[in-house]
Amino acid sequence: MSLAAVLLALAVLLTGGRTRAGVRVVRTDAPAPPAEDPLAVASSLGVFAACLSSGMAVAAAARASAPHSPRPLADVLERAADLLALGGDPASAWSTAAGTGDEHVDALCRLARRSATSGVALAQAVSELADQSRLDAADAARASAERASVLIAGPLGVCHLPAFVCLGVVPVVVGLAGDVVRSGVW
Repeated sequence: MSLAAVLLALAVLLTGGRTRAGVRVVRTDAPAPPAEDPLAVASSLGVFAACLSSGMAVAAAARASAPHSPRPLADVLERAADLLALGGDPASAWSTAAGTGDEHVDALCRLARRSATSGVALAQAVSELADQSRLDAADAARASAERASVLIAGPLGVCHLPAFVCLGVVPVVVGLAGDVVRSGVW
């Protein structure tokens, strides 16, 4: 858990998301993370877990972490926060968002439904999901790098193999053939 996430959760908890004038602070100009960022879901889940660990209600934690989340996760968090704030059943609030196509978002929905029905603490499970998301992103990056190295080896071999044969193998064979012919064995 990062220090920034803990401080953010503490600030929201202490202020209740309100300014001195009593007006709720809502930032609509904050850009969402790019969709191609593989760690965006992991960092959003980490913020959600930090908010839950600090003692925030699930609806408030979802509302606080939604604005800076990638679009599929933000939609799920906003919808669940709205339904929970209206007093909806937690299991149904998280089940309406299932089937988004993103495995980490679907796993979050399953964890939240399980937490709502069994009473298991959600913060630790979401933190572990964030860690798993980071590991999956690292594995995807490693696999992409390995694919790149394989794709680079083909052209590299096509370029360097003829040069190796012409400059390394052919002179040795010609030199040995010349020695064999001069020795009279042939």
